[in-house]
Amino acid sequence: MSYSETFLVEAINLSKEKMEAGAGGPFGAVIVKNDRVVGRGWNCVTSANDPTAHAEVEAIRDACRNLETFSLEGCEIYASCEPCPMCLSAIYWARIDILYYAADRQDAAGAGFDDALLYREVSLPMKERSLKAESHLRKEAQAVFEAWKKKDDRTPY
Repeated sequence: MSYSETFLVEAINLSKEKMEAGAGGPFGAVIVKNDRVVGRGWNCVTSANDPTAHAEVEAIRDACRNLETFSLEGCEIYASCEPCPMCLSAIYWARIDILYYAADRQDAAGAGFDDALLYREVSLPMKERSLKAESHLRKEAQAVFEAWKKKDDRTPY
């Protein structure tokens, strides 16, 4: 796997094109496997009324549909900007081999997309976060995990 400026330019162009079309914020991403684009995504937060419709997540969804798999091992992702914590987590979950990005999180913050709070919050213990969280019915939920471990036809991921 190696960096290709062509794919990064495509992600940047996609971010500009879709932003100008009113799809959402100025973010684009492409996923590449064996030097071929297998997934494209752009920010659709406002057009889809979906706060999770970030470019990288949309590109992952597109690539997984196109490749008919939930694992993107062997793939690269090219993003017009350094991914936010949610997108970075999705990239890890998708098992993408390498991330290339253009603008960084400070550039995004300068344009009004500041993820600093999220980066701080995820490193805090649960009880210290600004989002209140409570745990209930743990034993009932644990029983489902136990059933999962015993399930013969489960697909590990």
